[in-house]
Amino acid sequence: MLRLAAASLAGTAIEFYDFFVYGTAAALILGPLFFPTFSAVAGTLAAFGTFGAGFLARPLGSVVFGHIGDRYGRRPVMFASLTLTGLATVAVGCVPSYASIGITAPVLLLVLRFLQGLGLGGEWGGAVLLTAEHAPAHRRGLWTSFPQIGPSLGFLLANGIVLALSAGLTDAQFRDWGWRVPFWGAGLLALGGLLLRTSLAETPQFHAMGEPAGLPLLEVVRGHWRLVLLTAGALAIGYAVFYSVSTWSLAYATERLGVDRTVMLTCVMAAVAIMGVLTPFAALLGDRYGRRPLCLVGCAATVVWMFPMVALLATAQPLLMFAGFLGAMLAFISMFAVIAAYLPELYEPRVRCTGAAVGYNLGGVLGGALTPIVATALSRGDGPPWGVAAYLTGIGLLSLACFALLPETRPAPVAQPGPGAEPEAAPA
Repeated sequence: MLRLAAASLAGTAIEFYDFFVYGTAAALILGPLFFPTFSAVAGTLAAFGTFGAGFLARPLGSVVFGHIGDRYGRRPVMFASLTLTGLATVAVGCVPSYASIGITAPVLLLVLRFLQGLGLGGEWGGAVLLTAEHAPAHRRGLWTSFPQIGPSLGFLLANGIVLALSAGLTDAQFRDWGWRVPFWGAGLLALGGLLLRTSLAETPQFHAMGEPAGLPLLEVVRGHWRLVLLTAGALAIGYAVFYSVSTWSLAYATERLGVDRTVMLTCVMAAVAIMGVLTPFAALLGDRYGRRPLCLVGCAATVVWMFPMVALLATAQPLLMFAGFLGAMLAFISMFAVIAAYLPELYEPRVRCTGAAVGYNLGGVLGGALTPIVATALSRGDGPPWGVAAYLTGIGLLSLACFALLPETRPAPVAQPGPGAEPEAAPA
């Protein structure tokens, strides 16, 4: 299990590194380089528009790779998705700016971002299911939390490299070539991830499920459409909170509040680092008390915390901004630490890869694709951006209602046998 969990963690970390490095670049540099004819705010909105294209591609990726995972196994998904995302990310670092090739530059950026999202849409389902279907039932939450640490590590790696380059280069050097280095580094990371995954075995549940679904998506739409919509709505707040902190706040604080980008990156990275460390502990609570209760608590906490978070951000004081981000990340991980166990348990094995991945990535469209764009538009006036807080609170209330309608899935604890009795096997 440790080897499986480590391989899943490494893969999701690399894939989310690819995804997050684009978001950071969109917040800090892509606007003036690829949309120079726009105003500063409009250029940021356009850059966030290409950022959102990756989210729109993720459900399609979950359908394509989910079909492969449900028909041919979880293992092939992990290789194909990582290869696609890695190649697309390296290519982003090679795209000339608008000054060199004109309108072709943002078009290429949009296409490559779409391919990034396509690959990431398959990665999560493959990595999570490979871990979930090998894990013992009473510790499924803990073991599946390892791939959920991957986004934190990917974010820290992406932003750490950007932070180092930002601190070590002049503004002119960073704008000229420095921003491309993190994208080029994705090639080496992807190669390392592929080598790490070569020895992984297919899951026993896939081998045991019998005849695979002919058209997994069709079965999901016919038999599980309500479940897909509820999970997508439930997960929307997690994406909205994470990308409001990790992407929109960077652009808002550097452009509107005049905060140095290294200060902002440090504040966000510190909050995400603590979140990553606490992820397995939150997952253990899910194994002990259930998936749904933890999700309800975390979702309610985000609803309560959005206005304080925006107020703390508006101070432009590093420690206060960090406190606001940390509160949001703790509420976020209360939900997402157990999601990798919760979603697979909601679906039967024959359509699990498609159903869980589609629900997860539709939540990304609802909460992640539009949040930086909407938040940027809502924060154009003077004073604290209360409209952003209201927007996030509204999404939180929607997600809270969806979580309330979902069932609990935690396997029942195995009763201890009496003296002389045969021990009972743990549930699958």
